[in-house]
Amino acid sequence: MTGSTLVSVIIPAYNCDRYLAQAIESVLNQTYQPIEIIVIDDGSTDNSAEVAKSFGAAVQYCFQVNSGSAAARNRGIELAKGDFFAFLDGDDVWVEDKLTRQMAAFANNPNLDIVFGYVQQFISPEIPENLKAKLHCPTELMPGHIPSALLVKRESFFRVGLFETQWKLAEFASWQVRVTELGLQTLMLPDLVAKRRLHETNKGIQQRQYQTEYVQILKASLDRRRARG
Repeated sequence: MTGSTLVSVIIPAYNCDRYLAQAIESVLNQTYQPIEIIVIDDGSTDNSAEVAKSFGAAVQYCFQVNSGSAAARNRGIELAKGDFFAFLDGDDVWVEDKLTRQMAAFANNPNLDIVFGYVQQFISPEIPENLKAKLHCPTELMPGHIPSALLVKRESFFRVGLFETQWKLAEFASWQVRVTELGLQTLMLPDLVAKRRLHETNKGIQQRQYQTEYVQILKASLDRRRARG
């Protein structure tokens, strides 16, 4: 592994024009190079397309009919040329040495498949005070079991497979369960790598009716393990 190893960064975006530029800039500001940035516009009806295209050749822009974040990430994977895949939600941001720290971890242990890092949550500054009071925002850093905090080898990703598009909310949890079942080698760096934005239109807030998906995913995993004996 060398400093010329390409990392493909896939950014699914749905109606997040007010945040998308900051997300893209946090990738462009990475101390690690080379990277390719792929923005998958998941049927946005705002100015997300204009924001992505304003970065010119630095960003590969692709539009799809609204199909959900799992399908958007999968579309980005189809286009990705890198030996490593990273994901960044269009409303989150990376710290500037995220990829440098994670690639160093792979260099130190070539047997690793996936490297995570810690995440800090923050309330988006434009949120009205009355709504800020309703949002729970832990102040401490937390282990980042979210797409924005991960870096995965290309071949390791395909061992797990694409994200399952039937889940509205828990597609990443389902993917992580499959990682565990396969026994892939993962590492959680103690370093801050990403900041997760809390705002009015977070998927987890807007789609609470899909919380039961997590139970369904765990049940499906148990069924698979029992079937294998």
